[in-house]
Amino acid sequence: MWALPVLLAACTPTLDWREVRPEGSGAVLLFPCKPSTEARTVALAGAPVSMRLVVCRADGLTWALTYADVTDPARVAPAIEALRAAAQLNLGGTAEALGPMQVKGMTPNPQAQRVRLRGKLPSGEAVVQESGFFSRGTWVYQATVLGTRLDGEAVASFFDSIRWP
Repeated sequence: MWALPVLLAACTPTLDWREVRPEGSGAVLLFPCKPSTEARTVALAGAPVSMRLVVCRADGLTWALTYADVTDPARVAPAIEALRAAAQLNLGGTAEALGPMQVKGMTPNPQAQRVRLRGKLPSGEAVVQESGFFSRGTWVYQATVLGTRLDGEAVASFFDSIRWP
């Protein structure tokens, strides 16, 4: 287990990786900076849910995990689709499917996907975003890295670290 932090430090020296257990998410993952947490009620797939965002900024990139309990198994797939559509709408860009999202311990779902989006921020700055959408039980998740350019190794480290204890 000690080899993972050493490997991460070797491939991304400007990032300060740390294990984070976002409150209420049940998940454990590595963030390259100390994240803050925000919560608010949003409409997701036609119903209000309490959504949390755990986010930090490092090396010119934004790293985030968004999650919510949709409480009904029938709402999981529509909620994942709604998260993916909102991500694309926010950037006003094009989406490229990268394949299925794989997280150890997740609930299998055909909507679980990795997606790369290219678009623009409200300021007009061109950005690329890589997101993974997945679920566990009635919880839906979106892991995201956003910036003007992405470091493939660091993005892989972030996504590959997501798990349940």
